Amino acid sequence: MGKIIDFKCTYNNSIGINKEVTRKVDLQFPEAYKNSNSMALISKELKKHDKTTFCELPFCHTVEGEAMGGSINFGDENIGPRAKDYICTTAQEILDLPEIDYSKGRISEVLKACKYLRDQGENVLLYISGPFTIMNVLIDPRHVFKTFRKNPDIMKDIFDKFQNEILRFVEEAQKSGVNMISYADSSGGLNILGPKFSEQVVEMFTYPLLKRMEELINDETIVLLCPKTTFALLGTDKAEWKDISLEGPTKYSEACMKVIGQTKFVGQTCIKNKEFQLKNGIIKTIDLF
Repeated sequence: MGKIIDFKCTYNNSIGINKEVTRKVDLQFPEAYKNSNSMALISKELKKHDKTTFCELPFCHTVEGEAMGGSINFGDENIGPRAKDYICTTAQEILDLPEIDYSKGRISEVLKACKYLRDQGENVLLYISGPFTIMNVLIDPRHVFKTFRKNPDIMKDIFDKFQNEILRFVEEAQKSGVNMISYADSSGGLNILGPKFSEQVVEMFTYPLLKRMEELINDETIVLLCPKTTFALLGTDKAEWKDISLEGPTKYSEACMKVIGQTKFVGQTCIKNKEFQLKNGIIKTIDLF
């Protein structure tokens, strides 16, 4: 087995709201974060502001946690939704949380906004969070790490629960026509978990999740991995790079769209780094073993 390399990311909490955009649109906040029509409008305005070729949803990392019962501070026009109060104090309480109902609540509105944008001819990037990021909404991380150390079997049950929820979210995203899915779990990166736990997470969760996701998504969809996830896979010998040549120097964000249908996974840099140029005209995709 190789060694996991950390990716020094400065974009961990940067998805979502831009004050210039939220002050420009004629919407009431925080209600605008809860309605599909206003979400779609904000997403289109963010696309214009950032000069990108796709719309992005949602505007935070709290949607899945909220849908499982988490307490959320919905913010205002200056700062988007974020976790409020923890609702769990034990691992068992996480296991007892209900399955997500994708037909109601804010997560349903996100999916409706995605479908609306796709029907309007937009490319849509849906941000999906990993287990540690979701749990950050639900429980103090100290309880999670304690469970990981002392009760790995319970941690495996928690991982299985979140794996099923994430895959159900991917299924719903496919129904909504989403053609770009971002998967990230920065709260469970090497810099937080350390080498030993990072390897265990790949074995117990990340690799089996992505293998199932690979079968689930169609050829009109691509998954953009956070580089922290990419390097964890490479460092545990679960994946390898595969180069695809482009027509010439291309922005990474645009290259990701160009290789839809040629690969299922990319992840050499952060999709939030919208100006990153592939100067050599080659994008590195990821093949799972």
